[in-house]
Amino acid sequence: MDESRQHDTRRVVVIGPCASGKTSLTTRLQALGYDARACGQEHSVIPELWRRQQPDVLIGLRIDLETLRSRRSSTWSHRIYERQLDRLRSGFEHADLVIDCDAIDQEAVVQTVVRWLEEHPEGRS
Repeated sequence: MDESRQHDTRRVVVIGPCASGKTSLTTRLQALGYDARACGQEHSVIPELWRRQQPDVLIGLRIDLETLRSRRSSTWSHRIYERQLDRLRSGFEHADLVIDCDAIDQEAVVQTVVRWLEEHPEGRS
């Protein structure tokens, strides 16, 4: 493990619609020594549920409806997807980093987040 990661005590909270990769990303970040958590903001009627996890860094993962359907179900409702985006709006507006995950794989997402965290160390983010 990188020495800087051992001392990175920031809480990283990840938001995004269903099938965006929140769980995969947080699992990988935890394995690298980060305090990372996924927030199910897309299921909450509380507009700023993500704040309850007291993030030091807020990461948003975006996917379009076609990507969601390819990962979950080809019949995923447009209405449900739009409702999720509406519930995520505040989080995305406050996010430190938002990643479009449609055209990149999970490893690239992890690398993008780790690079951002290393370029924005504690006290500077």
